[in-house]
Amino acid sequence: MARIVHIEDEPANRLLVKKLLARAGHEVIDAEDGLMGVRIACSSSPDLVLVDLDIPGLDGFEVTLRLRAEASLAHVPIVAVTAEGDRDTSLAVGCDGFLQKPIDARTFAATIERYLGGEREAPPIGRAERLREQSQRIVSHLEQKVAELSEANARLREVDAARSAFYRNVTHELATPMTPIVGYLTLLRGGELGRVAPTQQRALDAMHECAERLRQIIDNLLDVTGLETGRMRFASASYDFGDAIRALLSRSRERFHPAGLSLVAAIPEGALPAHGDAERLSRAVGQLLDNAAKFTPRGGHVGLLIQRHEPVAYELCVADTGPGLPADRHERIFEAFYQVDGSVTREHSGTGVGLAIARRVALGLGGDVRVVSPCDVVIAGRRFGGAAFYLTVASLAPEQLHERPEEA
Repeated sequence: MARIVHIEDEPANRLLVKKLLARAGHEVIDAEDGLMGVRIACSSSPDLVLVDLDIPGLDGFEVTLRLRAEASLAHVPIVAVTAEGDRDTSLAVGCDGFLQKPIDARTFAATIERYLGGEREAPPIGRAERLREQSQRIVSHLEQKVAELSEANARLREVDAARSAFYRNVTHELATPMTPIVGYLTLLRGGELGRVAPTQQRALDAMHECAERLRQIIDNLLDVTGLETGRMRFASASYDFGDAIRALLSRSRERFHPAGLSLVAAIPEGALPAHGDAERLSRAVGQLLDNAAKFTPRGGHVGLLIQRHEPVAYELCVADTGPGLPADRHERIFEAFYQVDGSVTREHSGTGVGLAIARRVALGLGGDVRVVSPCDVVIAGRRFGGAAFYLTVASLAPEQLHERPEEA
């Protein structure tokens, strides 16, 4: 049995060839266009390639020239199958045979057997001239494609700039009225504007929770705008890494209990001096905690572990007992707006920017964020096997980092 790659854009033709060759005991792998055909042929180790000359993407001539550049396919016969085409040009660029459409169903399989058996058509005498003509045509085709791609790229840059401006304007417009809304809600909940009945208090608490969630979304969009424009700014000051994370945990725990989740942490005792932006660090770690809580089922656990890596870095791990992540998504989840399930009916809510923000903040603080899934992490005596996100930051100021080699 031979493995045959068939590059053809017409479904009916693909079906006919597959039936005829399968009946003769061969395996047929279909490709709908030239680029796909090249990828399949280079990866599948075929015994023969059938290519239509008039296919989208790279045409049959270009496909043949590309395949002839592959050492692993040097001795694989390539047969052109076409309704309109030049036999001599096909053979000149590297084809070993030429079949005119419509194919003869009675003799097609036998003809392919001959090519598999070593039969080859002789190239034309004026092969060099044919190759020059075909090369000129291909260059012209590529120039046209490059021009089209350049124009499309320019349009995409314009659209991207307009999108960034839209995000920036909308988020600023939303942030402006949020300040008095949150302020007055705080005054009302505290009874500073008059006595509040229990039913009113519950309503105000619910409104406050929604307002805080909306403000967090607005802050995230502002961060994404800064991320995309390269204008995310970082403070530079001394702070205690452990204290910053403890303060974050005290604010975060109230979000875990309603979801039926437990939050455990292991933070080294004593001072953990660091230099950078403590507020941005807290927001980045908060994004990791929110992500872990979102994907951990009720009754599950989220853990946080801090370790010091001498001489200049801290590593923080946020692990969960959720289902984990597919290996092919480990890098894509750090792209802004990417979601593992991006459908409108997805189970988990969110805008898909949290992990992108966390990584950008970590990079700005001299570190990075990576994910391990499935993981095997023990935090405070509890084992976590879902996803573990590791965030590292430099613990020293940039000028101190440069000074350390001299001190040594």
